[in-house]
Amino acid sequence: MYVDESGDVGLVNSPTSHFALSGLIVHESRWRHFVASLISFRRTLRDVYGLPLRTELHASQLIKSPPMPGMNRHIRLAILRNFLDELAKMDFVSITNVIVCKAGKPLDYDVFSHAWQALFQRFENTLKSGNFPGSHRNDYGIVLTDATDGRKLQRMVRRMSVYNPVPNMARMGSGHRNLPLLRIIEDPYPKDSKDSFFIQACDTCAYFLLQKFSPNSFVRRAGAHHYLNRLQPVLNRKASYSNELGIVVL
Repeated sequence: MYVDESGDVGLVNSPTSHFALSGLIVHESRWRHFVASLISFRRTLRDVYGLPLRTELHASQLIKSPPMPGMNRHIRLAILRNFLDELAKMDFVSITNVIVCKAGKPLDYDVFSHAWQALFQRFENTLKSGNFPGSHRNDYGIVLTDATDGRKLQRMVRRMSVYNPVPNMARMGSGHRNLPLLRIIEDPYPKDSKDSFFIQACDTCAYFLLQKFSPNSFVRRAGAHHYLNRLQPVLNRKASYSNELGIVVL
């Protein structure tokens, strides 16, 4: 699972009202296919828009400033829209989304931990149930992230591998069950997004996840706050049955 985030985790004087995480899951048997698909897409962007192959697609930065002189903002938005459409065609990937609405949260609410714990739990469930393309069961998974707070994630996964309290379902009464992570192996591995088309794909997903809940003025005017819906064919809807797109809303 490749993961990236959008927004910040602060509760006081924060520039964002939400914090978003997108995790893109690909089975190792399709990894080479994934690589080839992303390289082919980047070559198309080079041929159509003149965008160099190694230009980092960092969604928020791309909207703010052109990677090349004279590239207007609507073209930059079109590039990101094309990226989402390309991912939506890849029937061998699955995308899990988690978003924290910070409004009304107590000051001691740890936005970072709650969001990541929810994502790790959904990845664990996906692995145990085989709920991703190909229905690969009895598999194990690793997590690759952008250069985020690696030590905190490492401690979190190690703790959840021993103690992971999950609320009981309604039919089982109140309380929690301890369901330690068994299928996620190794510590989360950080990668620099500029060197990873995969992390850049997650960045684009997370950006439009955030924009769905808290769009900036340009995105709203352009009607791009609904762009996450373009990913419907590859969204993990089983991550949350209370949201039509499977988004885990905290």
